[in-house]
Amino acid sequence: MSRTKISATLSLCLLLFVFASAVYAAPVKLTFSGHHGPKDVHSQLIEQWIKEVEQRTNGKVDIEFFPGQSKISAPQTYNGVSHGFVDIGFSVMQYTRGRFPLMDFITLPLGYSNAKANTAILNEVYEKFQPAEFDNVKVLYLHAPGPGYLHTKGAPIRTLNDFKGKKIRSSGTTAEMIELLGGTPVSQPMPKLYNALVEGVIQGGMWDYSASVDWKLAEAIDNDIVCEPIAYSLGFFVIMNKEKWESLDSDVRSVMEQLGPTWAAKHGAAWDEADERGLAYTRRLDKNIVKIEGAEAAKWQEKVKPVIDDYINNTVSRGLPGKEVLEYVNKRLADARAGKFRSKFMQ
Repeated sequence: MSRTKISATLSLCLLLFVFASAVYAAPVKLTFSGHHGPKDVHSQLIEQWIKEVEQRTNGKVDIEFFPGQSKISAPQTYNGVSHGFVDIGFSVMQYTRGRFPLMDFITLPLGYSNAKANTAILNEVYEKFQPAEFDNVKVLYLHAPGPGYLHTKGAPIRTLNDFKGKKIRSSGTTAEMIELLGGTPVSQPMPKLYNALVEGVIQGGMWDYSASVDWKLAEAIDNDIVCEPIAYSLGFFVIMNKEKWESLDSDVRSVMEQLGPTWAAKHGAAWDEADERGLAYTRRLDKNIVKIEGAEAAKWQEKVKPVIDDYINNTVSRGLPGKEVLEYVNKRLADARAGKFRSKFMQ
């Protein structure tokens, strides 16, 4: 065989080897940690997201999901992802208190209306203001539950005077709210909340309606105290280790970014469905739903105003656009109340 033919044959073999290596390259293996149980709707949505990513990337990535804090605890998730202990994580911003000074707007008593709008607003603020507090991870998408209200045992709270002597489970911003309203905030982990209510350790707590059914908390209380002007929410994140993100092929990153708004909307819709189930469950148990409206609601709103002022002072002192964020959020909440809310982060 001539030297030219040998050279051509070797070149062809090399090309075939490179092609075969590209086609049959082992997928990139990723780990994904979540704190909800495997049967929870949000865990199921994550599994759907994983399947969609794997299919759309033709198997370039293989993602193993660890629900129910089986890989890492919820409070450790953010740091676990940023330091590469897990590649992707799903948890709550407020578990890493102080880490998200600008995005903490979602916990303020601004009168949040429903999870779809709350989720859209959370993502819009992140997209518009690009807060540096998330710079050491890749944000895949965010979502938020429906409005959080007060729930109590015994005689219902109807006025500010009724808060006196009441121990209310709350934390962070909601703890500050309870104290301003005249109650006594008590820290209590969610898994222990039901028994704490039943045993009389506390007389109430703050949560959205989904927890009334998912955690059976409606069984342990007598009243839902609905003061819509001071309703708050929470911020949930799905984030990825930044180095791992940057190591992925561009087409894989593109798929994940395209799916972000869709899956944020899916989680928002799931939160609203859970709230509907929670309210229906509360009504089946014949619990007392007390609406705080008019002049009394205005008093409550005025009482918790220092929480909002603290947010502004804290962000401005750090050189962050807290005032601008609140202006934007209040405008979007007004759109939601007027039925004019539209967003790419809503289904």
